[in-house]
Amino acid sequence: MPTTTTTTEIRRFARRWAAALRGAVFPAMTTLDVEVTLRRLTVRLVEAARGGERGHELGRSVGAELVAANYRDAAVMNHTMDVLGSHLLADLGELAGGVGPDRVASLQGAVAEGFVTAVRQRVLFEQEATQRAALAAAHAAEERRRASEARFQAVFAEAAVGIGVVGMDGIILDVNTAMADMLGVDRDGMRGRTIADVIGPENLGEAFANYSDLLSGAAARFRMETAHTRPDGRITHIDLSMSVVRDGAGVPEFVIGVAVDITERRRLQDRLWHEARYDSLTDLPNRTLFFERLSKATEPVGLCYLDLDGFKNINDSLGHETGDRLLVAVAHRLRRSIAGDGALVARLGGDEFVILVEGCGSPDRVCRQADNILDALARPIRLDEDDLTVTASIGVVHSALTGTDPAMLMRAADIALYQAKTTGRSRWARYDPAHGATEVTRRSMATALPASLARGEFYLEYQPIVRLSDAAVLGFEALARWQHPRLGQLPPNQFIPIAEETGHIVGLGRWVLATACRQARCWYDQFTEPPVYVSVNVAAAQLRQPTFVAEVLAALDDVGLPADRLQLELTETAVAGDTHGALTALRELAAAGVRLVIDDFGTGYSNLAHLGRLPVHQLKIDRSLLRTGRPAAHPDPAHDKIVAATISLAHSLDLDVVAEGVETTAQADRLRLLHCDGAQGWLFGKPTPAATATQLISRHTNRATPA
Repeated sequence: MPTTTTTTEIRRFARRWAAALRGAVFPAMTTLDVEVTLRRLTVRLVEAARGGERGHELGRSVGAELVAANYRDAAVMNHTMDVLGSHLLADLGELAGGVGPDRVASLQGAVAEGFVTAVRQRVLFEQEATQRAALAAAHAAEERRRASEARFQAVFAEAAVGIGVVGMDGIILDVNTAMADMLGVDRDGMRGRTIADVIGPENLGEAFANYSDLLSGAAARFRMETAHTRPDGRITHIDLSMSVVRDGAGVPEFVIGVAVDITERRRLQDRLWHEARYDSLTDLPNRTLFFERLSKATEPVGLCYLDLDGFKNINDSLGHETGDRLLVAVAHRLRRSIAGDGALVARLGGDEFVILVEGCGSPDRVCRQADNILDALARPIRLDEDDLTVTASIGVVHSALTGTDPAMLMRAADIALYQAKTTGRSRWARYDPAHGATEVTRRSMATALPASLARGEFYLEYQPIVRLSDAAVLGFEALARWQHPRLGQLPPNQFIPIAEETGHIVGLGRWVLATACRQARCWYDQFTEPPVYVSVNVAAAQLRQPTFVAEVLAALDDVGLPADRLQLELTETAVAGDTHGALTALRELAAAGVRLVIDDFGTGYSNLAHLGRLPVHQLKIDRSLLRTGRPAAHPDPAHDKIVAATISLAHSLDLDVVAEGVETTAQADRLRLLHCDGAQGWLFGKPTPAATATQLISRHTNRATPA
């Protein structure tokens, strides 16, 4: 069931939508009815924007239901596209699961497609009903002709659709006024002409075959669309149905033709087709038309996928109106950059454009096109009194490296674009298959991470933290592992950076915290001594969450774990420079009894003044400080002085010191001489499953109590 916030967002978007449609042709509905209808469709839009296999069909159904509610005018679709493009991301983006501009553009295409299809079906249904009624009336009138010629003439003359009587030899015997007006010739002028004059030469072959079937009895009637050129030069599009009238013995007497002027319908269809496939702001082909062209492109194919550098800053500082004008100017320059080259430029959405180069035998041609684009954007763009400089990053791909599958081409272009952006502004990068494979794996991991967490593919291992004086186990650091179904076991250095970049680290961190606390509770129940704690790493993104403190305390309360059995490890950079938010959260946790540690000390910000204000209990010296570059038998006195100074500083602040990455006995001995309190590393134990960690605790205590 939607929350109050969710309902408010949906109602606000529906009211914005209803206001945008106020200038369109409205059915006989109250304002409340309109908003209720649009609220229902907004819920469906949110579901469609979330993606998945049904996303496109849900989008189409929204367009179809607009038509079902009698919103059939083209202005309805125009306003709907504007509302989706301008407000869906802002109003409903979070509700729809972080939808991006690409998803919005795809949703616009689906809604437009559903709208156009529904309009076409509705119009065809109405036209067919009219034609059936006209044909029925004509047949009925002819059957009653002998009894009531006057009634037939009335129907024939006054019918709103065009009706013609054609002899068996194809000569027009008579037409009504509507038919004459439709063809631009008076009734007398039509008599004596052939049916070919109405059908037109381009359709004669098809018409002759159908006409023969009609006369032979092989078909009861036939229907076709044709374009008739009037004497004044105008073209009338006609939906023509013809059926034969037979006498009582079944012998054909003449043919009745019923014509409906569908010129306006064709214009509407053409306009809707254009609006569904062209960007309303720049009039460039949109995503829908681009992929239609790409799927039929002449091989080999090249793409230049470009994204404007820093365009969001222009929108934020100068306003969206200026941003839109800038996009129009960029589109104009892109058109000029491909003039005469046979390429296609399209706007995919937002500030993303793509150039399609067909039949490009050499990848160098696509690279030259990328250079042309950068040159075209090099000069400032004049808007009113301002000169705006805009640059672009471009991903270049050639089908020789990827094949011609549109999805593969676009994915490769996107990877190349990302590579170009990471190396600076105003440059292009060519797709590299080796780099692409790595990036595909990386993105696959980013996409799969939330679902993998829900499926239980993550687990924890525990590495012991010992007291250096007697090697007694003090606690365990909980380390996340990912058992990927395709990639196998993944170490943290492969997925933790991805989780931090995508924001999934917050959800992963909650799971690690809850799982580690449950295990710590098991040790708390099983062993009275030693008081083993569990140490959990906290990312900067977690610490910035306003609910972080509440989540930590809730994790402790859920399992009944004393606060001093939980230790949180934070990097220097996570708290560097923070004078309020992080510091306040840490003080609350320290006051509750949670142990706090600065991890990887010596590799980050190292602001000693700031360190003195933090309510931490321990420093963990990074393993890099233990590597002197000399053999273990020849310690480096200068290096030892640095470590000793670090330990002395920590002790002066009443902090314990634990050294990470201790792998040799020589390292441990030097640390004892330097009065280091604890250590962690392969010398004392590798990360192990919880059961193995439990056995290690048992070996270090003589007072184990059964769980």
